[in-house]
Amino acid sequence: MNPGEVTDTLICVTLHVCSMFTAVIGIDTNVERAVAQARTVARIPNADESVTAILLHDFSENPKGGTVEQVKSVRRARDILEEVGIEVQLEGTSGDASEAIIRSAEEHDADRIVLAGRKRSPVGKALLGSVTQAVILNTERPVLVCSTDDEAAE
Repeated sequence: MNPGEVTDTLICVTLHVCSMFTAVIGIDTNVERAVAQARTVARIPNADESVTAILLHDFSENPKGGTVEQVKSVRRARDILEEVGIEVQLEGTSGDASEAIIRSAEEHDADRIVLAGRKRSPVGKALLGSVTQAVILNTERPVLVCSTDDEAAE
């Protein structure tokens, strides 16, 4: 290079941005659905560095004072998530499940709500309603609905 000569230099810098991602995961008592939900969240890129999973179980009735740690599906989901390095928090509530999920998502400013759908007939959905439907219709947050491997294959 000669004195006074101007050259263009391109410098490439790679930044690893680790923004936190919070997912509220509504877990019922079905272990297969809980496993599907946990595996879906575990597949989020860089999940071990950036994801916090709030596992929420709503007891419709809890006369014996059970805790969320006693629910097998919650324990299984927690184990899968912790196995891949995801931070897990457990929450137990009583009352309306859809309202509890939405409230938790708001309290934690969740980036996503993760639910497991149930295979149901169109008539069953119309007559019985569902937690998944109620959450989707009553939140402005993104909702990811997972299915078990058996349901996905059908």
